[in-house]
Amino acid sequence: MIAEYPIARPRRLRRNQLLRDLVAETIIDVRKLIMPIFVKEGIASPEEIESMPGQYRWPLNDSLIKFIEECYEKDIRSFIIFGIPSRKDPLGSEAFSQDGIVQRCVKTLREVFDDKILIITDLCLCQYTDHGHCGILKVGRRGVYVDNDDTLKIYAKIAIAQAEAGADIVAPSGMMDGQVRAIREALDSAGYDDVLIMSYSVKYASSFYGPFREAAYSAPKIGDRKTYQMDPRNAYEALKEVELDLREGADIIMVKPALAYLDVIRLVKEKFPQVPLAAYNVSGEYSMVKAAARLGWIDEKMVMMEILTAIFRAGADMVITYHAREVAEVLR
Repeated sequence: MIAEYPIARPRRLRRNQLLRDLVAETIIDVRKLIMPIFVKEGIASPEEIESMPGQYRWPLNDSLIKFIEECYEKDIRSFIIFGIPSRKDPLGSEAFSQDGIVQRCVKTLREVFDDKILIITDLCLCQYTDHGHCGILKVGRRGVYVDNDDTLKIYAKIAIAQAEAGADIVAPSGMMDGQVRAIREALDSAGYDDVLIMSYSVKYASSFYGPFREAAYSAPKIGDRKTYQMDPRNAYEALKEVELDLREGADIIMVKPALAYLDVIRLVKEKFPQVPLAAYNVSGEYSMVKAAARLGWIDEKMVMMEILTAIFRAGADMVITYHAREVAEVLR
């Protein structure tokens, strides 16, 4: 039984900023932030993303290098790369081409920055297929569907191409059954056993992805992704997805989105406390903050920091966030 202390006054610990900092349970560390980068083929200058104020589609030239340098100066060391190709086809061939936009980007960044930055590559097909789905489409007795096992073969090719280019971590986001095992086996067989897998283990069929799909031109042309991404009504199913990925060789697991799924982040962390857990503070969460701030309805910096604090407090060890540069500036 906890003894009663009549003179205890919790407010004493909140008397000033120094005390509040001293006893804070959750600390945001810029080294735990991952900055998303959109790299687009066929452009010469950055394109601002209308639905994501302050975010850009970057050309593969000096403007991207300068941006990475600016992030580096703010102590951001980790980046996840999303490619936007100029050519699409049913198989998403540009995703695994040695000359694909992500592979060329990784090679360039590795040449310029060597091992000073951590390069993570999103591994999926939605930006590369002409139909916008995360896998290979087939026609069966129930209509058009994404073929799970044929898609795994493509994922294995993408993983090898990204590893050859110099990626430190590949991040499969397609939510195909068995994707981690297929990628791990492919990487190991090709001699890339030191390349990590950050799996989008718990990825919900969320409405918060809208701005990203506009940014990456990745919305599905037919149907939706509810047959392979998770049902937002399910929380405990996340534990099954994580356990399967860990058995297959995932090094880091992820919950996506973050803000609307803080309960899931907590659930996963409590069940698997020993496993590094990432959370993706997704485009819709970012854009809502920007929109409300532009209308003067919220204090943007305060809300941004509160959201990031909540994600870390829920149990995330690292956060992918479009706010990374702004957070780094606040922390400095």
